[in-house]
Amino acid sequence: MTFKRILLIQGHPDMTLPHLCHALAGSYAAGAQEAGHVVRWVNVAELDFPLLRSQKAWEEGALPAGLQQAQDDIRWAEHIVLFFPLWLGDMPALLKAFLEQVARPGFAFERAAGSTAFTKKGLQGRSARVVVSMGMPALVYRWYFRAHSVKSLERNILGFVGIAPVHETLIGMVDNFKTDDGERWLAKLRRLGQRAQ
Repeated sequence: MTFKRILLIQGHPDMTLPHLCHALAGSYAAGAQEAGHVVRWVNVAELDFPLLRSQKAWEEGALPAGLQQAQDDIRWAEHIVLFFPLWLGDMPALLKAFLEQVARPGFAFERAAGSTAFTKKGLQGRSARVVVSMGMPALVYRWYFRAHSVKSLERNILGFVGIAPVHETLIGMVDNFKTDDGERWLAKLRRLGQRAQ
């Protein structure tokens, strides 16, 4: 087995209480470390950074100092796993703001020579998994809503910067979990961590 460098990005914005996303990430990390993979963490809720408010700030402004380590960890990683709850049909605003800040020109992508378009992908060679918890049934989100926000993340952010393949784990009806449901999902995430998938 080839050991991988894995970055877990915890996108739940509330670090004051333990949530399912935290347990899922912990289980994934435990499985990965048992198998010999190297794991680093980014807890977005613990980071201090401003919102981006203009294209100029995004293209020309300096990366906030509090995000330099996160960018270094993304550069280091071979496999990235994002965890977040579905809020209002999408990722929490704090996670979106984090991704906007770290996925800057010169890091996540560049302009090709002689072009004004960002066409050179800066994060190729990395794979990812997106783990999303939600109150609705996952099948309803996947088939009725077509998993629109997760597909947008996969295509317009991760794919745009060259991260591929991207797999997803959608966990529905979390407010109605029985003990067995939680244990089953934690075991599944542990197995994914062991395989670095």
